[in-house]
Amino acid sequence: MSVIAEVGDRLDRLPATPYLWHLVVLLSIGGSFEMFELAMTASISPGLLRDGIFHEGVTGLFGLSDQATFAAATFGGLLIGTACLAWLTDRWGRRNGVTYALVWYVVATAVMAAQHSAASVDAWRFVAGLGLGVQLVTIDSYISELVPKSVRGRAFAVNQAIQLSAVPVAALVSWLLIPRDLLGVSGWRWISCIPLLGLPVVWWIRRVVPESPRWLVSRGRYADALAATTALETRSASALDPERPPAVAVQPAVTTTTLREIVSPPYRRRTIMLILLNAFQAIGFFGFSNWLPALLASRGLTIVDSLQYTMFIALAYPLAPLLCVRLADRFERKWQIVAAAAGSLTCGLVFASQSRPAALVAWGVALTLCNMTLSYAYHAYQSELYPTRLRARAVGFTYSFSRLAAMVSGFAIAVLLHRSGTTAVFALLSSCMLIVILSVALLGPRTRGIALEQLAG
Repeated sequence: MSVIAEVGDRLDRLPATPYLWHLVVLLSIGGSFEMFELAMTASISPGLLRDGIFHEGVTGLFGLSDQATFAAATFGGLLIGTACLAWLTDRWGRRNGVTYALVWYVVATAVMAAQHSAASVDAWRFVAGLGLGVQLVTIDSYISELVPKSVRGRAFAVNQAIQLSAVPVAALVSWLLIPRDLLGVSGWRWISCIPLLGLPVVWWIRRVVPESPRWLVSRGRYADALAATTALETRSASALDPERPPAVAVQPAVTTTTLREIVSPPYRRRTIMLILLNAFQAIGFFGFSNWLPALLASRGLTIVDSLQYTMFIALAYPLAPLLCVRLADRFERKWQIVAAAAGSLTCGLVFASQSRPAALVAWGVALTLCNMTLSYAYHAYQSELYPTRLRARAVGFTYSFSRLAAMVSGFAIAVLLHRSGTTAVFALLSSCMLIVILSVALLGPRTRGIALEQLAG
């Protein structure tokens, strides 16, 4: 049998041992710094306003608010990172991609903390976004290639639960630090330096997590791939069936991948589906999460109160994936996405009609649970639909549409919120979720329990 078939089969027969979950957890901890970074998009804007770096009203890029410009800089960097740089991990490896991208955005965010003008803050936020864009795509690819097909859903549920734990942490430290100075330094600057704690994680990932055997095969490094697979089996107390015939280390030559292949058969249909999914879920997802403090403030809440309510709602972020852990591999992935998007649509419309604080928090939590279930499911889903040799390029390309949509939606929501209020904003967000439902239901393939090599077409 071919090396690619043997490596895939052996990885899919690995038991879900503590060692395997240790790898998933460690990669997820690395990704949690990115989630902290994304949560900062909404959280530190009040601190920048308090310091006089940002200003209320129409002063930013294209005449829009500084907060909208800051969000656009974030997602502009993410757009370039996912669309133009993520493919490098198909060439240089998953481990290099995860660790170098983590170092990149941690350093860029620390430099941002020392800036004193809106333009320089936005510029360094853009630079940090480049690293963020590479890292998340690479982590998704890494996890899908390491874990067996029987637990792919659970692995992504655990991954998202750990990563999303950073969101309530960001909300908590923002609530505590944004309104005050510590040792004469503004709270938002302290928050921006917290990602520096990710540097020891880089060292630990490089020391512990092996390179993806599937990636090694895709680069023609067959001996390394077989050795890495054997090491994973040994650490997982799993041996290859002695009756299986030995692998023949003969593979097709490694080919250069291009975007044309991603938009051609047999991948065209799923690429179109993922573009629609990524673009419209991003408007719904980030339209709520990035603008939550502003949406609450538009109901008459103070900055401190809106940050406090945001913190309570943020506690639901890691809860949804945890609730999905036991069910993740029991139901088809595409229908999990459809159900979560339908829940987001419904809860968003109800949230928009509330005015009492308790109701705002309750429906905000319900909406967050639906959004986070959608997030876990589609991150697992999109990483399953392409072959290893072009997985990061393809996921980066389709995922970049979410960054583009989030960047544009920041400006659109700023205008809509100013002119028409929260009801109009949530009508837009709910319409986007309806498009997600239709595109995945009509175009999405089934993936549950199917080997990556088989799904590759």
